[in-house]
Amino acid sequence: MSLQKVALVTGGSRGIGASIVRQLAEDGFSVAINYASSASEAETLVTELKNKGIKVCAVKCNIANAEEVKLMFDHVEKTLGRINTLVNNAGIMKLAKLGDSDDDLFDSQVAINLKGTFNTLREAANRLCDGGRIVNLSTSVVGLKMETYGVYAATKAAVETLTAILSKELRGRSITVNAVAPGPTATDLFLNGKPPELIDRLAKMNPLERLGTPDDIARVVAFLASSNGGWINGQVLRANGGMV
Repeated sequence: MSLQKVALVTGGSRGIGASIVRQLAEDGFSVAINYASSASEAETLVTELKNKGIKVCAVKCNIANAEEVKLMFDHVEKTLGRINTLVNNAGIMKLAKLGDSDDDLFDSQVAINLKGTFNTLREAANRLCDGGRIVNLSTSVVGLKMETYGVYAATKAAVETLTAILSKELRGRSITVNAVAPGPTATDLFLNGKPPELIDRLAKMNPLERLGTPDDIARVVAFLASSNGGWINGQVLRANGGMV
């Protein structure tokens, strides 16, 4: 793997994304934190990491907009250096039965989860250092196929397909492309609005009988981003405690 360690993490200002940013920083990466609207959280994380001597920047970008994605890559390259690791963590989740799903529910998730990931993958395919790493975030619901998750899971299934195909298209450059598919994970976004009995039921769906933590997911991403994960390519790692 290249000696240069510059990572771009989309949706990196909070939740799983922030844990990924902290883990990569701990592993010696300079890190660019992408956000769409969480400016205060992004700047707080930047300050935290700068105080630890980490090279870091925050960059606002709507990943659904291809031109904004190009400008984001430009900014990171000028600020931190050429990117060799991309983590596609940004995404949105709106739940409804297919028969009750309106156009906005469909269009917004396709725009961010699928088109947004496509935009960053296209840019990375042409700009990432040889020997680099790409890690996309999927979901274990692709395997569970739970009701109301239809559109969300469909966008993530598409991301898994893009992952496998891009890993082959980057042949000869020693760039690995993988996906991590979390199960239920104890983030504020996940916990808010759910009654305790539902959280407990979801926690006990896997044989380890607990929810995942953002750090659980971050460590899997960091493994794939490291030299230790260099023989894993074109794969989806389901990080869910054995749920599926």
